[in-house]
Amino acid sequence: MHLRKAKLMFFYVRYPSSAILKVYFPDVQFNKNNTAQLVKWFSNFREFYYIQMEKYARQAIAEGCKRSEDLVVTTDSELYRVLNLHYNRNNQIEVPENYRLTVQSTLREFYQALVANKDQEPSWKKPIYKVIARMDDALPEFFKASNWMDQLGDA
Repeated sequence: MHLRKAKLMFFYVRYPSSAILKVYFPDVQFNKNNTAQLVKWFSNFREFYYIQMEKYARQAIAEGCKRSEDLVVTTDSELYRVLNLHYNRNNQIEVPENYRLTVQSTLREFYQALVANKDQEPSWKKPIYKVIARMDDALPEFFKASNWMDQLGDA
């Protein structure tokens, strides 16, 4: 249940602080180990997310895309569907619009970096991570509730 909650929270925050995690997981008695586990989950979520971004950006380049502005992510886009399936397998929440915009921005950032051959440099993704970290949203209050799944409607 905690993993599912963390995955759904990823639609709002990609880089939650441990303080945020403690507020949104009130039923967890935090210690060094489980705090590290929650942080690791988000790290794994980001890894999957960024792997998909790089893959789709490279695909766009291979298909002849000339401008990052031509990369438009809709809720019907394959990339969006892949991500939604990974984090929201049972469509438990309606994905916030800002997440779609974050996905689109991330894809464009990867595209621009790849076109500029930044991937030949060490740590080339770090500037992208910084841009995306600034796009985190406030988490909905319902995630704080111990019965948060009941509020989703399909639990």
